[in-house]
Amino acid sequence: MSGGAHECGARMKPVLVLQHLNGDGPAYLGRWLRQRGIAFDVRNTGAGEAFPESLAGYRALAILGGEMSANDALPSLRRAEALFLEALRDGVPTLGHCLGGQLMARALGARIGDSAAPEVGFHQIALSEGGEAAAWFGSGPAPCVFQWHYEAFDLPPQAQCLATSAACAQQAFALGPHLAMQFHIEVDAEKVTRWSHDDGERYRHAMARHAATVHDGVRIRGDAALLLAGHQALADRIYGRWLSAAAPA
Repeated sequence: MSGGAHECGARMKPVLVLQHLNGDGPAYLGRWLRQRGIAFDVRNTGAGEAFPESLAGYRALAILGGEMSANDALPSLRRAEALFLEALRDGVPTLGHCLGGQLMARALGARIGDSAAPEVGFHQIALSEGGEAAAWFGSGPAPCVFQWHYEAFDLPPQAQCLATSAACAQQAFALGPHLAMQFHIEVDAEKVTRWSHDDGERYRHAMARHAATVHDGVRIRGDAALLLAGHQALADRIYGRWLSAAAPA
């Protein structure tokens, strides 16, 4: 949905969801929030909607992904960063998905640049040792998460690295109640299927040069059939931890 709070949980402060592109909506995140009766307000700059000037009236913040670079000179990207810094100051839990995680890192002064290798498809990540990684991701086998990125973030100096991979040294970091992810934990079957039919030049070029980390659509859809249920169970855990720190009213 877009432009206004979802009706469920209307007596509580809503969650703010920042969307950058029409084709990159909240997907499983929206379903998760609706199932729990949690109000949320999606602001989609791809549809011409402005991001709010302030987080006043919101209980948590989620920043979605997008095809643009976090370094692009777009006012909406700088507004997303400003909202995250407000969240950091005021203790409003923030979750960044792919571009969203990069914007969080950039706001903290970290470099955003080309990933050592692009990643497209389901890839395993290695979790860091320590309580924070287990708190966010659990203590089971190394998770396999859905990736679609060509750039990546460096670790901000004040943040804690929670996950890494051979192709991308920084897969997730935490800073108090805030989690930045390089991957797309929000995908559902519709989103994966639609994205996996991408025939863009950038994707085809990346497949040709990085066959080990950039998977074709047939493989992505096959992996989704096997892995998406576990992926969404991990999303349940991450989203639960994220909102557990949010003020209820």
